[in-house]
Amino acid sequence: QEGTLWWHAHSSWLRATVYGAIIIHPKEGSSYPFPKPKRDSVIALGEWWDANPIDVIREATRTGATPNVSDAYTINGQPGDLYNCSSKGETNLIRVINAALNQQLFFTIANHKLTVVGADASYVKPFTTSVLMLGPGQTTDVLVKADQPPARYYIAARAYASAQGAPFDNTTTTAILEYKTAPCTAKCTTSKPIMPRLPAYNDTTTATAFTTSFRSPRKVFVPTEIDENLFITAGLGINQCPPKTRARNCQGPNGTRFTASMNNVSFVLPSNFSLLQAHHQGVRGVFTTDFPAKPPVKFDYTGNVSRSLWQPTPGTKVYRLKYGSRVQIVLQGTNIFTAENHPIHLHGYDFYILAEGFGNFNPKTDSAKFNLVDPPLRNTVSLPVKGWAVIRFVADNPGVWIMHCHLDVHIGWGLATVFLVDNGVGPLQQLEQPPPDLPVC
Repeated sequence: QEGTLWWHAHSSWLRATVYGAIIIHPKEGSSYPFPKPKRDSVIALGEWWDANPIDVIREATRTGATPNVSDAYTINGQPGDLYNCSSKGETNLIRVINAALNQQLFFTIANHKLTVVGADASYVKPFTTSVLMLGPGQTTDVLVKADQPPARYYIAARAYASAQGAPFDNTTTTAILEYKTAPCTAKCTTSKPIMPRLPAYNDTTTATAFTTSFRSPRKVFVPTEIDENLFITAGLGINQCPPKTRARNCQGPNGTRFTASMNNVSFVLPSNFSLLQAHHQGVRGVFTTDFPAKPPVKFDYTGNVSRSLWQPTPGTKVYRLKYGSRVQIVLQGTNIFTAENHPIHLHGYDFYILAEGFGNFNPKTDSAKFNLVDPPLRNTVSLPVKGWAVIRFVADNPGVWIMHCHLDVHIGWGLATVFLVDNGVGPLQQLEQPPPDLPVC
């Protein structure tokens, strides 16, 4: 891997402030597959609450309603700050990270084109755009050429909010790209920066045009013979509550609690043992291996869904994969309660994104759209609102790996599942023993 990754807390909503960049440079003696940039910068997009974010999610967990939306977005920890960039003509590499908890974000720089060269620590076939769309957990590396008249230009980001009627933080965060001029007069430091045009909050057309532009820089090996073919629905739902508890703990619509699921299973994190610990040590009763490979009921996933399908079943269910299995997953969004774009992230693996589209996935017609030549290699896929996406990977990393929506509120509601990948044959294909000083859960 080369490019940009990031580290972040995985406990409750601590990720609101505990995160940072991981930069993987080309190995010594080699260089980028594009012209070497003059400068190399990191831009981390985030969210800010005028409250303790742990208190925000605790209150939402208590009431069963949606958590309060953030009060601002941030660029490198600030809602608005000075960003000294470059002299005219320089090409700069900017590594953009969406570290926000619960929101996809549009990103742009006024009057400047962005040449995308990498994403999720993999190079891509360069393409030029005026706006990026990143889901939480995604990174995008772009080249920016300082070829505009010397001035100050706003760097800006705001929400891509695809869920109709759902509350969201509708503010805009800004930083400033400033050209150095010689000499610099008082006017150049006090003039108002040029503001870019950002897409509308619900501009799915722009978001789709961006996500479907990614290609690998060359032909890649994509598994063509499939051992495990999974069809996994992903979306929201609600849990009915007994009348006596509605007033205090069920403040969702009509006295309910919001929930979420994959294939009608709302994932429940274990409380006493980690899944990896339970698997490695043979602890029984922590999880079951009966996560379904397809929805238990087939229905019009993106149409008007019957109310009888709105309430999922809670459980700690995993799906078992043999080492070396060639896996295809069709991810299908649902219109239960509301449909929206879900950034689906898989731990432990990168995967190829073969295609995406809208409506219900049709294997007879949509399989013809698969890119088996140069699909992009990612670790997070944007599942389109009322749509589908198809990914493939080889299960050659043994362990217990969660696949979840990277909107953190959805993780807490259960929008996740887990793959248990068995050991292979040799020592390099097996889980290592934990170190003797490893703290237990």
